[in-house]
Amino acid sequence: MTIGERIRLLRESKGMSRPVLAGMCGRGPDWLKKIENGDRPLSSHTLLVQLASALQIDDLSVITGPAEAAQPVSTGRMSYPAVPDIWSAVMERNLPGHRIAVSVDVALLAGRVDQSWRLWHKSGHNRTEVGSLLPELIRSAEEAARSAEGSQRRTALVALSDAYRLVGQATAYVAPAELAWMVADRAMDAAREADDPAAMACAAWNLGNIMRETAYPQEALRIVEGAARELRPHLDNAPDDWRGIYGALHLHAAVTAAREGAAGNAWRYWDTANEVAKSLPSGYVHPSTVFGRVNVDFHAVSVATDLCTSAKALSLADDLDPDVMPSTERRSRLWVEVARGHLQRGDRTAALHVLDKAHKISPETVAFTPSARVAAAELWRKAGRSMRADATRLAEAIGVAPAA
Repeated sequence: MTIGERIRLLRESKGMSRPVLAGMCGRGPDWLKKIENGDRPLSSHTLLVQLASALQIDDLSVITGPAEAAQPVSTGRMSYPAVPDIWSAVMERNLPGHRIAVSVDVALLAGRVDQSWRLWHKSGHNRTEVGSLLPELIRSAEEAARSAEGSQRRTALVALSDAYRLVGQATAYVAPAELAWMVADRAMDAAREADDPAAMACAAWNLGNIMRETAYPQEALRIVEGAARELRPHLDNAPDDWRGIYGALHLHAAVTAAREGAAGNAWRYWDTANEVAKSLPSGYVHPSTVFGRVNVDFHAVSVATDLCTSAKALSLADDLDPDVMPSTERRSRLWVEVARGHLQRGDRTAALHVLDKAHKISPETVAFTPSARVAAAELWRKAGRSMRADATRLAEAIGVAPAA
């Protein structure tokens, strides 16, 4: 196999799209396509190391071939120490004899899952803090789903589904593809077994995220559209959270369509989410998707940015008060979108300023979000002399430039 063929095989085995992997190296998808197809040589040792790191390969000879001596590679800032323990907890369900010895209070378990979701949105180091909780949370939720009976079992199954959805969020972009698909499938199975329409819609929202980020946008749209159709008949006199996830499904569809360049569909989905937000009480926020008035407005910036209408994106951002968003992660992601908008206009000074702001709000959100890494790498490569030191410092902190 050629180097390009090995890279493509490794990328596809991890469920990574070409734009995501290229972006982690500060390059565009066309660059990676030419390498994978053998139309462009890859002789730069630095780029080889960046690709290996992004692919979480700790030996460069896996890419360069067996004729080369083994060359250790640091997987850098994209490594996620919690993944092995999470993987072990996920896999234990398939192994005999792995059950926790104590009974699980179902109500307490549901509260712990809810608290973990709140921590995910509140913490600037959410992957580290939530990741440390997930292994034990998975084990407890699995045990509760096995042992509970009657209505308690239904509650336990919903908690199990919510826990697996959180695993999907916390391990996005760093977990092996097989883990991402497995936890999405388990979240959906638990929700279906609970026969809870809102839980099934939440699981579909989670599955749609994974499908979109692994280069299956049309399938992602079908998943969230189907979930919205299934939930719609239940919305009359339904709890607010049911309407909240219905709106979140449409926001998901809006971003997915925007990334495909389908402006009409993107804004149509957004309009539906906007109407849902208007129907909910003032200040309402969905507990896991943070759907609500503020998040709808934040997503308008994302849609405009993904459609490369930077003037509209920046104008929309100017009218927002980010501090009213209760989710630290979403506030950070808003500033990432604003940075992308400035880059689309060629204003690197403004882009660097707001991307640094995003990083200060939530370092891990920026470090593990591909679009943020792409922006930081571009600023690092193209910054003028006056911005070079600041751009390098930010790129090093995010992990897209080698530390000095």
